[in-house]
Amino acid sequence: MELNTAVVHTPPRDAATVLLLRDHAKHGLEVFMLRRHSDSAVLGGAYVFAGGKLDEADDGVDERHLDQTPERLHAQLAEPGLTPQRAKGLYVAGLREAFEECGVLLAQSSGGIESLMPQLQARVREGLHLTELVSELDLTLQTRALVPFTRWITPHRPSVMNKRFDARFFLAAVPGDQQALHDNVEAIESEWLSPKRALKDYWNARIELAPPQIMSLVHLARFRDVDHALSEVVQRPPPTIQPEPFDDENGRTICYPGDPRHTQSQPAMPGPSRLRYVKGRFEPLDGFQAFFA
Repeated sequence: MELNTAVVHTPPRDAATVLLLRDHAKHGLEVFMLRRHSDSAVLGGAYVFAGGKLDEADDGVDERHLDQTPERLHAQLAEPGLTPQRAKGLYVAGLREAFEECGVLLAQSSGGIESLMPQLQARVREGLHLTELVSELDLTLQTRALVPFTRWITPHRPSVMNKRFDARFFLAAVPGDQQALHDNVEAIESEWLSPKRALKDYWNARIELAPPQIMSLVHLARFRDVDHALSEVVQRPPPTIQPEPFDDENGRTICYPGDPRHTQSQPAMPGPSRLRYVKGRFEPLDGFQAFFA
């Protein structure tokens, strides 16, 4: 993964990321990961979770098509500077990205979702956004399916891209009657991986990961199964993670809350407090086992 050295002065763009989860009889909790097209402007070739920037249409979805009020969504995100309208938009963005990138529809309809899926998928392939179909098909978007996990704010000196995002990461269980699939446009491959397997594959250079994905997998590796993850995460406000990179004679290092060089002394998540850029990838100072210490 190529290191970015430019400073980005523009403010971060609001975004939503969804970690789709399932339980596997042998491997326990697994997360759905997409390999982005190598020509993608953001993290080309890397394995990522479903997600993208907030669109104006996400803010515009009528709250009658949600299973919770914007005020309730605002409270769950626990961001005093956020408006309920923007909180609603972030949840809608997450639900939209889960469907458009992975084909997972977290919604209900009076006539049942299963009969609508072929029509929805066909029209999205034609270029329509899910938000354009919510009113027409009288869908109720299931915001309760999204559990706020973390909030990642890209620093002014991003390490792996030249854009900044204020991304809210959500956890969501994939319904048992739905199958997650990559769209073959933005993502060209997909896999269900346990967090430990994904980190091992990264360590063995089978896949590429960006630092937020690395640290999110480290966090997920602490959970036994989907219920364990959702029940634990829902009990606390999502922590805000603002990485603080620095360069020295050893190259680029990214510090996270709790590290001696970070301005926030209390850790915000489990795992190593810093990652160093070594030979084209980021890794903890003490090797692979530091992911699980």
